[in-house]
Formats: sequence, C-alpha cells, structure tokens
Amino acid sequence: MINIVICGANGKMGQFVAQAASISDNMKVCCGVDLFADAKKNEFPVYERINMCREIPDVIIDFSRPDALDANLKFACANGVAIVIATTGFTDDDKVKISEAAKKAPIFFTANMSLGVSLQMELAKKAAEFLGEMFDIEIIEKHHNQKVDSPSGTALAIAEHINSAFESPKEFVYGRHSKTEKRGREIGIHGVRGGTIVGEHTVIFAGTDEVIEIKHSAQSKQVFAYGAIRAAEFLVNKPAGLYGMSDIL
Repeated sequence: MINIVICGANGKMGQFVAQAASISDNMKVCCGVDLFADAKKNEFPVYERINMCREIPDVIIDFSRPDALDANLKFACANGVAIVIATTGFTDDDKVKISEAAKKAPIFFTANMSLGVSLQMELAKKAAEFLGEMFDIEIIEKHHNQKVDSPSGTALAIAEHINSAFESPKEFVYGRHSKTEKRGREIGIHGVRGGTIVGEHTVIFAGTDEVIEIKHSAQSKQVFAYGAIRAAEFLVNKPAGLYGMSDIL
C-alpha cells in the first residue's frame, strides 16, 4: 500500500485527490496538510503545516500554493519522501529550487497533470517542427474566474515545448493590447477568465489560407486528480531525480 499526504487537502483539488485515492487498490491517504485544517471533515488527520505530520508517507501530492514549496521540499528531502508537485504559478527561482531538491529526492513536476495535455504538447511540437516558419503560432488558454495566475503554467509549458523545435526561439507576447505594430516572429499567448471553465488550451497554427488547431479541454478537475495518482504510483521507489509526464508517456 502506498501512503500519501495531500498538501492542500481541504481545497477542491485536494478533495478530488482524496476521492481518487479512496477507490485505488494500492493507494491510501495517511494524512493531509492545509492552512485551514479544520475546514472539512476527512477520514484522515489534517495538519496546518507539513512539519507537524506524525506520519511519514511514501509520496507527497502537492495541490496547495507556491508559497508552500520550501517547506514541502525540505520535508521531502529530510525524510527521503517522493513528491508530486501539481501546483502552478512558480517563479524561475522556484524551479531552480525544485531542480536542486531533485538531487536528493524523486520529484515529479509538471505544469498540468492531465495526460491529454502532455500529448497535446508533443503534437504541438511535432507540428512546429513540420511547419517551421511558414505558420504563425498562437495559444489561447481559458480558465474559471477564481484562477489567480495568468497566463496559465500549462500555456507557458506548451509555448516552451513548441519553442524547443526552433534553433532560434520565438518571443513570447502576452496579449496585444499595448502593441500597435504588425505581428513579428513570436508566439502569442492569451488568457481568458470566466465562469467555471475547468481548463481549455488551444494551439493555433495559422498559415496562408489554412489554419490548424490542436485543442484540449478538461471537462472535470477529476482528470488532474487521476493524473496525480498515476504520477504518485510511478514515482514510488524511483531514485532521486526530476520526472515529468513525458516519463510516464
């Protein structure tokens, strides 16, 4: 049995992960971490901070916030625990910390826990390699009105994946409200926030007289929970290192 601790246990994603683990044959939530530890009744203990945990899990699944990163990495490295980082909104400095910690513990880090999004990234990169400079590239991401970071980490990851297909990377342009000039050699990234949209990412390749779109739409947040569970299963007993969806694929 794989014992997991859920960071952000009382949040929406934390609750989805708990549900997904409850129907798994080899996964058990031993405890959770949440700043609002008493906000919900759970079948497992929930602590305000990860260093308060009495249980030592096999894997941490983190759906909390970027400001919990330092404590989570410290706990993982000190106890030899694997960690699945599913939070978004990290800075470049945060990503350096994750890479450094991966020298001491197995870390699974991805911008999006959906297997479908990972496939979308690969398809978009293949399209960029095939189409080259003949097509303009735009990315449109849509999310619910409670999402705080923009553009989404997934949109940025898609753009970076596409850029890896070119010898000379393209500039990222975030919207064009302040640009009064023709389109240059760039990848446009645009964010939409409204309602209860779970997550939608569309990559547009616009050429002369033809347009190709590669689109992924998440119908429920449950897909991210199942992705996190699968990542946790994959990560158990792995040596220290940095892993991602491409390793599962």
